[in-house]
Amino acid sequence: MYKFAGRIRYSELDREGKLSLESLLDYFQDCSTFHSEDIGVGLKFLQERHLAWVMSAWQIIVERYPVLGERVLIETAPYDFKGFIGWRNFLMETENGERLSCANTVWTLMDMENMHPARVPDELHAAYVLEEKLEMDYAPRKIALPETEGERREKVEVRQHHLDTNHHVNNGQYIRIAMEYLPEGFAIRQMRAEYKKQALLGDIIVPEIYRPADNICLISLNNEEGQAYCVAEFERNMGIV
Repeated sequence: MYKFAGRIRYSELDREGKLSLESLLDYFQDCSTFHSEDIGVGLKFLQERHLAWVMSAWQIIVERYPVLGERVLIETAPYDFKGFIGWRNFLMETENGERLSCANTVWTLMDMENMHPARVPDELHAAYVLEEKLEMDYAPRKIALPETEGERREKVEVRQHHLDTNHHVNNGQYIRIAMEYLPEGFAIRQMRAEYKKQALLGDIIVPEIYRPADNICLISLNNEEGQAYCVAEFERNMGIV
C-alpha cells in the first residue's frame, strides 16, 4: 500500500481532544491525492484530460481515535476498476501497527466537459498497482432512508469554502455539514456516505434527519426539491475510545 506518516495536530482535534472524524476523512483523502501525484496521474494529469475522480461512496470504520501528538501511518491502495468506477481502501495505523481506522471508497471518473462518466483510460490502469481488498466488514454502497418523513432543519447555502478544485462541494464538506445535526455525545463507530448529486456555489442544501434506531442517525442533505445531494449514515458506539 502507498503510505505517508503523520502526527495528530491540535487543529485536527474534536472537543474531547481526539482526532475528529472530519480530520480522519481528510487524512484519507490526502493520502489518495499524494498517491496519484507521486505516480504521475494526479491533478494536473487529470485536468489536462478534462477528467476528475468524484467520490460516490464512503465507508469508514473507527477502532480508536488517536490523540494529540500521536504519530500515525496513513495507507491506501486501489483494488479494482470496472468501466468508469474505481474502488480504493484506506487504513490508519499507529507506528506499532495498531489499526485505528479503515475505509472503503467508490469513485466515479467524470468527463468534466460534458459531466458524464468516462471509462478509465489505459494509462490510468497502467499507473496504479491493484492490491488485495483490505480485510474489513464491508457495508452496502446504497443507503436506504426510512419511508417516514424526516425532521427538516434550517437551509444551508453553499459558500466558497465548501468547494474544491472541481468547483463543486467537496465530499468531506458534506460530512462536516451532516455532523452538525448529530445528537450531543454521539461517538461515531462507522460512517457511510452515498453521493447522488453535485452541489455548486449558491445552491441551497436542506438537511433532513432520521433516527431509525438509538445507535443510528441518518442525514439526507437535499436540494430544495427534495432530491438528495448526499445521504450520510452514522453508527454510534458508546464504548469507543
